[in-house]
Amino acid sequence: MDFNSKTGEADTLASGCAVVAVSSPRRLSAAATRLDKASGGQISALIKQGDIKTDCGKTTLILAPAGNIKAKRILVVGCGEDKTLSPQAFNKLASAAANALQDSGAGDAASWLTEIEVEDRDIAWKAQQLVAASEDAVYRFDELKSDAKPPRHPLRRLSITSASRADGSAIRAGIRAGTAIAHGMNLARTLGNRPGNYCTPSDLADQARALKKTFPSLKVRVLEEKDMEKLGMGALLSVSRGSRQPAKLIVMQYNGGKKNSKPTVLVGKGVTFDSGGISLKPGSAMDEMKFDMCGAASVFGTVSAVAEMKLPVNLVGIVPSTENLPDGLATKPGDIVTSMSGQTIEVLNTDAEGRLILCDALTYAGKFKPDVVIDIATLTGACVVALGKHATGLFSHDQALADALLDAGQSTGDRAWQMPLWDEYDEQLCSNFADMANIGGRDAGSITAACFLSRYTKDYRWAHLDIAGVAWKSGNDKGATGRPVPLLTQYLMAKAK
Repeated sequence: MDFNSKTGEADTLASGCAVVAVSSPRRLSAAATRLDKASGGQISALIKQGDIKTDCGKTTLILAPAGNIKAKRILVVGCGEDKTLSPQAFNKLASAAANALQDSGAGDAASWLTEIEVEDRDIAWKAQQLVAASEDAVYRFDELKSDAKPPRHPLRRLSITSASRADGSAIRAGIRAGTAIAHGMNLARTLGNRPGNYCTPSDLADQARALKKTFPSLKVRVLEEKDMEKLGMGALLSVSRGSRQPAKLIVMQYNGGKKNSKPTVLVGKGVTFDSGGISLKPGSAMDEMKFDMCGAASVFGTVSAVAEMKLPVNLVGIVPSTENLPDGLATKPGDIVTSMSGQTIEVLNTDAEGRLILCDALTYAGKFKPDVVIDIATLTGACVVALGKHATGLFSHDQALADALLDAGQSTGDRAWQMPLWDEYDEQLCSNFADMANIGGRDAGSITAACFLSRYTKDYRWAHLDIAGVAWKSGNDKGATGRPVPLLTQYLMAKAK
């Protein structure tokens, strides 16, 4: 989809559809007011007779505007009663408008939704969110359907419009950021949506090499199992023992910052299918365990977004990738493995495998002398119980880092919530036979998982994002979401400034 910035008035600018805002009870935005006047009061009349709903996120399509309006259609978007919207309310109506445009039959549209006042947000932010919402509305995963049917009249171009030329540069900046983030999200979603037989550790390695072809400045290295054995990655390799697919440790480096500037390292859990291993999961909804590599997918998406924007930062993406399957060679409950750090782990549950592959990758991350390390993982069902499907679980001993990530989530609508990392929780990982167990019992499962990871991150600033609740949707809307690519990219954008 193409995006551009235009300057003009809503009644004189030609387009397939003009998108304008109205609020309760009968407040029209500047663009809507001009369209209303040019149409002889058509919009006001439709509101008065109840044909246009002004509740936040309600949309009404006027197919044949009256008067001499240059747009072939008008999409009226409700903003509710508030004169100034929250960012969440703006995102809601941006999404509603994008979906309505896709169904409108218009091949191009001009949006004046940047006129809406949003709390503590500028016009560049609004443009960025409109782009992201539009890309989300057009996304389809149909690469494996033999009879894929694209929309008959898809929206191909969106102009984000202002009556003032002074807004043009800010809108263009928002479009650039929104497009790069949306492309990164789409990559993450596509990788997450692919089934386990199409997305193996080797396929993810190939994806890294493909990303390098798109962005030649990237450096890509793939470590094989023999390389991991030499490094002593016994925890990671203990997970891959039950699979015929060889594990991979994928490293992507983007050097856009100063030569001596310490990098941000992102570590994404890449379990391409998780059966639970010997501690086998229940069969119900096990197909969704193809999404257990969405942490890895978010690393790919963020690296892509940063490279597309050419941000002046140094970034390293590390993806430990394997399957977790039962087999005669698979790790058994009670086995003890030695991690790259030298610490030993009693594996009490083979379905707590994500932390086993991450701990070795986190130790490996130290070789890059990082400024910060952030790991991203669909780690625990306990996080879903705690926070539902709305917020990412955030864990960190570094409050400045945690605050920066929380701010990035608030800015993009890809929100996180901070959880505790107290010593009392860490004590639950005690083992009679090894340095630690890989689980800490039923209580506080997401916290004890984070405590486990924290034992491997003493040498640098670190945060852990548990995305088990937000990485994908179930039911009729089943599919990967692309989160937390917006949060991570916004964090790096703020850091670049």
